[in-house]
Amino acid sequence: MRSIILALALASFAQAAAYAQLGPLSQIPLGDIPKIASEQSVPEAKTAPVKEWTLMFYINGKSNVEPFALADMHKLEAAGSSADVNVVAELGRMGQPGPVPPEGNWTGSRRYYVVKSTDTQHFASQALMETPKVDMGDWHRVVDFANWAKQNYPAKHYMLLVWDHGWGWLDPTPAAFGSVEPNRAQTRSVSHDFEYHSYIATTQLGPMLKATGGVDVYASMACFMQMAEITWELKDFAKVIVGSEEVIQLPSFDFTSIIKDLEAKPSADAETLGAIMVDTFRDYYSTPDMLKMLSDTKFGVTLSALRAPMVGGIKPLVDAWVPLAMEVNDTAAMDAAKAGVVRMEIGDETTDPNKTISFYGDMGQFMKLYADNLKADTPKAMALKAASLAIVDYIDHALVIKSTGLSKDRTGKDYAQTHGLSIDIPGQPGNLIDIANNYYDLDFARETKWSDFVRWQTPAAK
Repeated sequence: MRSIILALALASFAQAAAYAQLGPLSQIPLGDIPKIASEQSVPEAKTAPVKEWTLMFYINGKSNVEPFALADMHKLEAAGSSADVNVVAELGRMGQPGPVPPEGNWTGSRRYYVVKSTDTQHFASQALMETPKVDMGDWHRVVDFANWAKQNYPAKHYMLLVWDHGWGWLDPTPAAFGSVEPNRAQTRSVSHDFEYHSYIATTQLGPMLKATGGVDVYASMACFMQMAEITWELKDFAKVIVGSEEVIQLPSFDFTSIIKDLEAKPSADAETLGAIMVDTFRDYYSTPDMLKMLSDTKFGVTLSALRAPMVGGIKPLVDAWVPLAMEVNDTAAMDAAKAGVVRMEIGDETTDPNKTISFYGDMGQFMKLYADNLKADTPKAMALKAASLAIVDYIDHALVIKSTGLSKDRTGKDYAQTHGLSIDIPGQPGNLIDIANNYYDLDFARETKWSDFVRWQTPAAK
């Protein structure tokens, strides 16, 4: 089971006032949206009354995870839409070898207004739009879907969830995914379309979300997306960001419980929905069967909900910490923190047996370990310890609404020690996957001093 999950994964100080000043989402400018061609409306959805919430699920199953995409569509139908909550989905497929599933073998994408159904074999929801050929790794497609959903199913609040493979900030080289369009791969991170050899760029996430008019909650059902480098791109166009620091295990999220819990309190705000998503995830993976699966595969899982406008508050804290860390240069403390931090599973037991090469690590735990191991015997070392703990405090009490971590990985690291946000923490030299050298092109790297830390701790810059 673990090898299957790995193969699937590898294929693929701001003030609180800032939160209140985000303002009505309708006031965020849209920008130009290229028109999506080749639409075949099946019948077109009629404009509906304004509800409390519209939940928009962009389910890109155009890869080796298509069976799980179909299963999650059934999870949506197990709850369905209600008088207060619209559930809409775009489901993409490219066809898989083997037996034809009960839903048939259609390809392309279909858009649905999701209705409640207990049938786990056939979709009860009617396809309202069908596109036989579609690139679901194109960010404009996400924009088109979200704007279509907002127009036809208006609400006071919106959630947009992007479902598929994710790779955090890194960009696998075209060769790593057999791309026939090498010029398209640039800082790409999520929503892999294996038919078009495409996936959405980290640097495209901000423009994508802005072009939808913004959302209350942006969520990723994709691996490695709850990183400082990723949330930095999203922070101006959402109120809450939900995602995982680690590999997302399949079977995914407990979408049925998320929808039902929201429908039980439809007047919930964005932070409440974010907390619901984390709570249902924790409960889902805390069942005996799930805990056994995690134990057997030696994986940990995480999910967190962040206050998006507070992401910017990381910058002054990091910009104070990095120069101090470089000046004090306590190598023992640095080595202890880098060795002790929970690192995410970018590689596997063959390529990175002790998970020392992996360069995605939990930021709060890293800073706590660093502070605990510092030899604070000088004024600057004492200031550095305070700066480290200030970052931990900010993550725990200002940035994170709720976070959960369960189980232990194959090195014995306990995911209960994670704080809800990962970041690039250089590990030992080694090559886990062919990646493009684009870290320093990211907005987070350009706009904060963390890139100085990465260069300092990286023998050969990625």
